[in-house]
Amino acid sequence: MNLKKAYFLVFILLLVDQVSKIYIKTHFVLGEEVTVFKWFKILFIENEGMAWGTQIPGTYGKIILTTFRLFAVIGIGYWLWDSVKKQSSNYLIVAIALILAGAFGNIIDSVFYGVIFNDSYHSVAHLFSENPYGTYFHGKVVDMFYFPFVENYILPNWLPFWGGKSFTFFNAIFNVADMAISTGVGILIVFNKKAFAN
Repeated sequence: MNLKKAYFLVFILLLVDQVSKIYIKTHFVLGEEVTVFKWFKILFIENEGMAWGTQIPGTYGKIILTTFRLFAVIGIGYWLWDSVKKQSSNYLIVAIALILAGAFGNIIDSVFYGVIFNDSYHSVAHLFSENPYGTYFHGKVVDMFYFPFVENYILPNWLPFWGGKSFTFFNAIFNVADMAISTGVGILIVFNKKAFAN
């Protein structure tokens, strides 16, 4: 795969990611949910940008995270360019392109959403609002895809620690960028030998 095709893949994924996030942000109130199927819901949440909603504590935690991500994207971008230059396998190039698109998609939220949207509490947000909810580097990442294949199942009481508690599988809520990253990493794991073949 040549660099133009790899960049085109990144661009298409970024476009789909941002269009879906902007649509959700401008049509859903935070926490609003639409059931598509019993096992698939659109549920609008926001997070600070780390996996599973975790945060780096402190005043500068968000800036540290976003700055780290910017350097990571530069590194991934170089890896993509270098892999194409070395004529690496298409498995590797596609995987890197997916990871790059996903990382860049979530960075856009973190860097810019705080200054282009107002908040989503109790009403839908407006794009290019005069009253933005944050500042540069303090935007929140928009997530919306929720697949609760098994929801509110009460675990048997005989199970240690979790017995009698409610259980939901799969309870992660994610976006197109997250899917791209996960798919890219999955390709590297499942097709490892083909991806890194000389």
